[in-house]
Amino acid sequence: SFQLSARGHWSTWPAFASGQSILRNHKPCCAPEERQSGNKQTLLTIPKPRYLEQLESYLRKELQSLDLTKKNSQELKLQPYREIFEFFIDNFKTYKPLLSAIKNEYEVTLAHQKKTIRALEPLKAMVTTVSKECTRQILALQEKEKDEINTLKQEKQHLLKFIDNMKEEKNSLQTQVEHLQTSVAEEYARYLNEYGARKVLLAKLNDMHNERLEMTRHQVQDVKGEDVVKLTLALKIARQDLTKAQVKLNTMIADYGDVVPRRDFESLEKKYSDLLQEMKTLQKDFDQLHKEYETLLEIHRETAEERDNFCAELQRVQHNCTPRPNWEKCSEVIPGGADRWGCLAEGKTSDQLVSVLLEEIGTGALREINVFPGWGKGDQVPVYLRHEGEVKNKKLTKKDVVNILKDVWREKIALEQQTGKRSSLPEFFLSYLQKKYGDAAAMEWSYTLYENMRLCQSNHVLSSFYDILTGKVGEEQYHSQNQLISNLQKELAARDSSNSGSLTSKHMAVREAFPLKRKQSIQELVDASRCKLDGTEDLIDYISLFKEDEEGNAKPFVAKLRTQYVREKQEYLSQLKNKLGDLTEVNADDLKTAFCTIDPDIDDQTLDTYIGLAYQVRREQPDQELVPVETALERLLAGDVRRVGPSPREGSTAGFEGE
Repeated sequence: SFQLSARGHWSTWPAFASGQSILRNHKPCCAPEERQSGNKQTLLTIPKPRYLEQLESYLRKELQSLDLTKKNSQELKLQPYREIFEFFIDNFKTYKPLLSAIKNEYEVTLAHQKKTIRALEPLKAMVTTVSKECTRQILALQEKEKDEINTLKQEKQHLLKFIDNMKEEKNSLQTQVEHLQTSVAEEYARYLNEYGARKVLLAKLNDMHNERLEMTRHQVQDVKGEDVVKLTLALKIARQDLTKAQVKLNTMIADYGDVVPRRDFESLEKKYSDLLQEMKTLQKDFDQLHKEYETLLEIHRETAEERDNFCAELQRVQHNCTPRPNWEKCSEVIPGGADRWGCLAEGKTSDQLVSVLLEEIGTGALREINVFPGWGKGDQVPVYLRHEGEVKNKKLTKKDVVNILKDVWREKIALEQQTGKRSSLPEFFLSYLQKKYGDAAAMEWSYTLYENMRLCQSNHVLSSFYDILTGKVGEEQYHSQNQLISNLQKELAARDSSNSGSLTSKHMAVREAFPLKRKQSIQELVDASRCKLDGTEDLIDYISLFKEDEEGNAKPFVAKLRTQYVREKQEYLSQLKNKLGDLTEVNADDLKTAFCTIDPDIDDQTLDTYIGLAYQVRREQPDQELVPVETALERLLAGDVRRVGPSPREGSTAGFEGE
């Protein structure tokens, strides 16, 4: 069915014709290139081998019969080639092991690549979620910046108009000042001219007076019979009076020749002072407006830069993002149809919807599994999963799992109250199953319960039991949350004096039960308690707030309490981390100091408990060893850690609420 070359090597294309004799006395180590040169002309005239033609014909028929429009067309197309290769391997007995190994390695590699692709598919939903959140934030920022920019533009236009008005008013005042300066200069020139004219007039008066004296003297000499002595004396006195009058006149002319009237001077001076003061005020306002204008220009520039950055970011995100998935399609494949999917998806984000969908898919796949592979009996395997071989799947419903886990908690709490000692949950879990179902079936129940808890993380009963069982959180956290809920129930029952089971929003004792909660958290709890009421109804059935459905799912009120418990613990530890600063390792004394700083009301017993959690030592053991800060915070996060008193930043409960 296949042909060899003349020297026993695989022939190159075209193959040797069937029936060609094999040459004798050939050298086994002879290179193929040496043989090809002599037979080149012969090869060109030899037809294909019959078996090769049969394989090619079979391949063409198989490929033509395939429907390559389907989604998995590539895998369908690969199958004929795989069969041809297997025929080829079966016919070459000598090279079959090598060719089979090559084929198997390719199959393993293809299976690995498929597994990798399936593992990467959930990332699509994560990218969708991130893209949606980014788009929402960018749109919100754009909307917010749009209003601010419009406001700033309007204010800018208003200020520009105001500046133009001020400039016009300044130019008007400047024109008035220039006009007044011109008027003063004209008045000064006029008074100066009058001063010169008065001097000329005075000189003429003196000349006329002298001429008159000469004429009088000549007339006196001509008069006969008059007393010369009397006339001489009168003349002397007249001259003295004239001299005094002339001196006084000259003094007044010299002193007041260039002086304006007082009332005109005072009027001009007052007007000038008013104009000067007004100009200073306008100049000050103008400088202030100019400064504000420059500030607005700077803000506008920064806003424009931020807008450009946001636009670029928006374009990048729009280019990279994928369309938002249509979650309503999930109702077609989820058991229970649209009604059950509506209940599952109510009030959940895209990330939470992905978790719900994965949980539904996982639980559906879990019901199809008949057996679980055992984990072995090594020391690293949890005690409740140590088993060799396969383990039967009990195929429990979520309701059955919840009831079993609740019964485990009840039995464990009763045993601890009876003995007064805290037992390990993994060991008690195994002993409980062995006692109830027997040693043979205990592992079947253990594996089934474990897989259900691992998959159903949205259910608080299953997820909390799983976290404590695997050591992610401490058991004290579970008991602490239950104690908080129990205390609140007692507080509400104490407020219900009529035992009616209902209270108004005003009488809900949430503030009294949780004095350290901030106002926003209290309002969230009140809103959660009223989620099933209409806008006008105010009577709350507080007993129903603490009920659970058959699968152990709590009402929104209790779910909000648990969420706030985790959030407040994270905020408390975040303050502790900030107080530790840049430290990478911390000893017990420094950690105690940090706790006392952020929580001054913490007592010694609680402080020692927190230090024991962080260092995982008993109280009597030395605690001066250094522990990485991140390790200490992870251990505290797993335990029951919460604030004892109000935050020191405000000094009161109200201050802590505003944090």
